[in-house]
Amino acid sequence: KLDLTTTGYFLLLPWLGLLFSIFFYKMNLRMILLPYYVIISLFTAIVFVADASLYGFWDFKLDAMALFYLDSPSNAMANISVIFIIVRVLVILLLCGLYMWLFLKITPARFLPVKTVARKLRGGVLSMLLTGIVLFGFIRGGFKDSTANVGRVYFSDNQFLNHSAVNPVFSFMYSFNKSENFSERFNFFTEDERKEIFKDLYSKGGVTPVRLLNTYRPNLVIVLLEGFSASMIEVLSGEPDITPNINRLSEEGISFTQFYSNSFRTDRGIVSALSGYPGLPTVSVMKLPVKSRNLAAIAKSLGIVGYHSDFLYGGDIDFTNMRSYFWSSGYKKIVSDEDFTLKEQHTHAWGVNDDITFNYLYNKISTHKDSLWHTGFLTLSSHEPFIVPYYRLENKIANAFAYTDECVGQFIDKLKKTPVWDNLLIIFLSDHGCPYPERRTVRDPDFFHTPMLWLGGAVAKPLKVDILMNQTDLAATLLGQLDIPHDDFVFSRDVFSTSYTYPFVFFCFNNGFGFKDSTGVSVYDNHPDKVILEEPTSNPDRVTKGKAILQTLYDDLGGGEMGRYLK
Repeated sequence: KLDLTTTGYFLLLPWLGLLFSIFFYKMNLRMILLPYYVIISLFTAIVFVADASLYGFWDFKLDAMALFYLDSPSNAMANISVIFIIVRVLVILLLCGLYMWLFLKITPARFLPVKTVARKLRGGVLSMLLTGIVLFGFIRGGFKDSTANVGRVYFSDNQFLNHSAVNPVFSFMYSFNKSENFSERFNFFTEDERKEIFKDLYSKGGVTPVRLLNTYRPNLVIVLLEGFSASMIEVLSGEPDITPNINRLSEEGISFTQFYSNSFRTDRGIVSALSGYPGLPTVSVMKLPVKSRNLAAIAKSLGIVGYHSDFLYGGDIDFTNMRSYFWSSGYKKIVSDEDFTLKEQHTHAWGVNDDITFNYLYNKISTHKDSLWHTGFLTLSSHEPFIVPYYRLENKIANAFAYTDECVGQFIDKLKKTPVWDNLLIIFLSDHGCPYPERRTVRDPDFFHTPMLWLGGAVAKPLKVDILMNQTDLAATLLGQLDIPHDDFVFSRDVFSTSYTYPFVFFCFNNGFGFKDSTGVSVYDNHPDKVILEEPTSNPDRVTKGKAILQTLYDDLGGGEMGRYLK
């Protein structure tokens, strides 16, 4: 797929040349395209050789981050011999010559003249326009919601095989708009100041005296509910009658009443929940495979102790590079819209409606043959345009969430009647909030107040947990209950551990962040560089701590992966 996309980009200029040659048939097309052929031949040869040479050292595909080495060429080449360089230069020249010969071989100097305007329009222009549509499809990566991205060709939990499928030229070009030096962003403090402020915010260690489960090895389902906010859940002080099933089930399981998502978009929310890595205001970690593939992940940690993990999403799994992230996170199988019938794939604007995917999930769980397993699931029907096959409420948005709530209720009620229920833990949480009622925006702290509910036969007893906690805290809290190490989740805290002595939440919106603790909440916007909300009273410490977290995250993003190789 990425070979076709790369080919589409490279054929744009020859396509334009062919189009003009219909009217100017005496132009020497081969000579006009010669400089272009030289450039792309040399560029392609260099990228392929550099990728093949460096992969053994870096263990990831060549991308634009490699250009950072040009700032310090002596360090970059410190361990490279002269023979190493000479051999690769010769290979580059050989490949470049081969490409040039091939390009010139298939490019005629002139085409046969088309002398009448009618024939030019009918045969020449029309055929070239059709060819242009095909090229556009190649470049875009098809005509689905997602566009071409590195993760589209991932197909295995073996990263070497996934990287082998990635066209290095595409990887290099694709990464250009994602290759900024993140460590230079949001430098509010000196490094010593940042360390001092940050050091006690995500404390590790301690013991977990609170037991929520009656087993250390339940089978596990994590359901990410698209866009659910506390504002539509009555038991979380939201509006009544929108989610009667979640209200009812909250009395049967463990309900976390002060749970806050970390971000405002699905791609950020998934990484926050499953990898314990906070969403960022200006960049999506999911779209950076060089970073996301090295993140800790719940599925990875479960795999170490014998769990078999898979993921279900009824939409386009290539959207926002999800496929790459899930394969890298330890999931052994991915089910998406392409695994359903053509009719089912178009039951919602984003893919397969929730009643169908919940039914698929039920059938899968109730007949599961693995002794220890985990399934992740992302719903989609409660997403705009909020058109669903359900008509209980007049408000279109509220009705879409009521529909997913109905699917949740039926799913749980059916599962209770199966043998798998006794050793099952199902965790429902939101990927992010929703601006409901409509007057709410992503700068409103209540936008990030979302539900988390643990259900299943593995739950020891119903409980209401009023501890202030973040979406990123799911990983450490869950793994703490399963007695699985979780120190590699740097930004995740076990909220039942004795080390959790300072409850706070941190959340980001587009180029801004919020910080909430027992003293109140502060919201800071980086565009005007000022605090835009402080409730109930001003507290500079909240903004200071939020800035330290944001700076730490961008320092980690800029140096956490490449830093190992630069050293």
